[in-house]
Order: sequence, then C-alpha cells, then structure tokens
Amino acid sequence: MGDKKIVVVQLSGGNDYLNCIVPYNNPHYVDNRPNVRITEDRVIPIGGGLGMNPVMQPIKELYDEGKVAIIHGVGYPEPNRSHFRSMDIWHTAEPTKVGNEGWLGNAINQMYPSHDNVVAAVNFGSGLPRALVSPGAPVASVTDLDSYGLMNHLGQSNQRNEALQAFKDMYSQAIGSGPVMDYLSQTGLDALRGADIISTVTSKYNSDVEYAHNSFAKAMKGAAQVFQADIGTRICYTQHGSFDAHTNGIALQEGLLTDVCGGIYNFYEDMKQANQSEDVIMFVFTEFGRRVRDNGNGTDHGSGGVAFVIGDSVKGGQYSDYPSLAPSDLLEGDLRFNLDFRSLYSEILEDWLEVDARPIVKNEYEKVGFLKN
Repeated sequence: MGDKKIVVVQLSGGNDYLNCIVPYNNPHYVDNRPNVRITEDRVIPIGGGLGMNPVMQPIKELYDEGKVAIIHGVGYPEPNRSHFRSMDIWHTAEPTKVGNEGWLGNAINQMYPSHDNVVAAVNFGSGLPRALVSPGAPVASVTDLDSYGLMNHLGQSNQRNEALQAFKDMYSQAIGSGPVMDYLSQTGLDALRGADIISTVTSKYNSDVEYAHNSFAKAMKGAAQVFQADIGTRICYTQHGSFDAHTNGIALQEGLLTDVCGGIYNFYEDMKQANQSEDVIMFVFTEFGRRVRDNGNGTDHGSGGVAFVIGDSVKGGQYSDYPSLAPSDLLEGDLRFNLDFRSLYSEILEDWLEVDARPIVKNEYEKVGFLKN
C-alpha cells in the first residue's frame, strides 16, 4: 500500500437516519412516521429488520462486497440541535466548548510538522470547512479543477508569468519582517505553489468512468483526479446538501442520496481501475439525525445519526446498535446516540492516517474495528 488517503463526505443539514437505514418493520417507526416513511415494499433489505433507502442500490452493491461499514447511533453527549453548533462540534471534536482547530487540520500538522506539503489536503467547494483549519496546515480549496489556478484568464502569456512572479517577489521579500507578515507571506507562497501543483492534475488523469452531472459527482471525480495524480494529497473533503428536510422530506432526501451514492460508487470504481482503491477510504457523516416523529411533510432536527466508512480496506458490516425507538428510550423525542463520534475519529486518525488521536479528540475512545488490520 502507498500513503493512505481519505475522502470525507459531509452530508450537510442533518440526514434523516430513520429513512436512510430504515427500521421498516418496527412498529414505533410505522406509528411515528405516518407521512414521511419508507414502506417495506420500497426498502433494500440488509437483514435484521433494516433496509437501505431505495435509492442506495450503489452502496448496497459495495455493502454486499464487504466494503461498507454502517456505523449506527453516532453522536455525542448533550446533543445540540443547531446546525451550526453541531457541525462545529463534529469539525473540532469539542462538544463542550467552542473549538478553534479542526480535527483534520490537526492531523495535517502532525503528518507534516514542517508544513512542507502544500497540497496535503484539498477541499472541493467554496470556503474552508472548520474541520480542515489549524494554524500552519496547508489546505487548497477548489471549486473547479478544470479552471483552477491563479490569473488563468491571462492564459500562458508573459503577462501572467510576470504577474505571478510579482506576487512571489512580494511574499518572499516580506518574510523576516515580523510574525504576522511571515505567516501571511508563507501562506501566499504556499497558495502559489499549491495552485501550480493542482493545476497539473487533470492532464494526468485517464479514466473511462462516467460520473453524473451534479456538483457532488464533480467533486468526487476531482478527488479521484487529485489522488491519481500522486501529488502528495492525503485528504480530500467535500459536502452535499442541504438535507434539512422540514418539508418535502422523502423527495428531498432521495434526490440528494441519489447524487451521493452515485458519486461514491463512481469514485470507488475509478480508484479500483487505477489500482489505488486499497489506499483510500471514504468517511460519510452528518451533524445529526432527525426527530423520530414526522411533522406531516418532513422532519425536524434530532439527534443520533448514522455514519459510513467505505473502501477495500474496510471490514464491511454493521457496527454499534441501532438506537431504540421505544418512547421510554427516546431523548426528548429523539434517538439517543450510543457511540461517540470521537471513537470513529480515533480509529481513522491512528489506524489509517497514523497520527496521535489523543491531542485531537482530547481523550481515549474505544475504537469500533471497521478497518482491516
């Protein structure tokens, strides 16, 4: 195996656990979801009275091949139903206070303490997720690989080369004039170097896998292009949504899951054809699940969710227990989590990315065991 890599897939807005991995013959599910329910005739059964959402057939194929770990009941103590706060908790691994550094940003700094890999992580999308933020951690954010770069509107002209050289000179000359300017100048130089490196990956890519025409598929294709170019990237990050289905719950979720499942399957197929599938896993998460009882047309913010880890190096199956839907076991009408998300982080960080998890998750957490030895 080469350097181990990961694609983190964020399902923004709160993916409905109950309609993703469906307890279709549980009477509490039937009673609480009179309007927003996946009926037994539509689910894709996976055993134990559970089934996948009907649009998840691509994931079911990988599951049947032993390449998908379904992690039940994931969450954290004292769940927060705010999108922003809950996502921040997942990003920083800090449920009890507002964290300043992302769990993956910290991992990057452990992997590259000299900050010498300017393309260690690539985010596909606008902005920068808090998960990737940490002082000194180099991360590139890409919206479109085909047009990525600095001043590309100038083409390969002398004017562009002169403009880029001017920026390099400006940043280089400022180093040594103080800590703030040093930081800004190094960040600028890293951005220039990263842009030059990433702008080469599409020309190195050769695949006959056909991705769908949606933003998530485009991001997953971009991740495949970056990894197959072997430029040193270890982490790719992308997100899709919003899954915040207060209304039109069934159709909204199924449309988004169609995009996600197709993109994941195509990415896996792409990496398999390139003989690189053993070196990469995908981690899929959402900030929280939805309330057990529907609101008539959709579902509201809840707690307790489902996560997935996918790849050739994954021991497929189901992990942890599906939370009880019995009224006496609910937390203010929501599923109770039974597995701390930092257990997943600990296993990914230590057994896959090979960094020390404790300073990132701030404690010891029992690992789940979804990775092959």
